[in-house]
Amino acid sequence: MTKNEFFPSSPVSRRDFLFAAAAGSGALVGASMMSAPAYASNKIPQKAVSYQPTPKGDQRCDNCALWQTPAACKLVDGTIAASGWCTLYKKK
Repeated sequence: MTKNEFFPSSPVSRRDFLFAAAAGSGALVGASMMSAPAYASNKIPQKAVSYQPTPKGDQRCDNCALWQTPAACKLVDGTIAASGWCTLYKKK
C-alpha cells in the first residue's frame, strides 16, 4: 500500500470540515430532541393556587376568563370542576 491510498490527493479545507462538523452536530441535536419523552404542560399545580371544587360566592371556574370547556383551565393543571374556584380567578 502506498501513502496515497490512505490520504486523499486534495486536502479537506477548514471551511468544509467546520461545515460538516456543524451539520453533524445539528443532526445529533435534532435527533436527540425527537427521541426525548414528551413532558407535561407547564401549568400550575392545583395545590399551588388553592384550587377547590366548590365555588367562592359567585366566583366559579365556568365564569372565569381562564376556563376551558369541558373541564380545564388555561393555567391550572388537571381536571377542573365548572363550579370550582382558585386564587387565579378572573371574571370574564
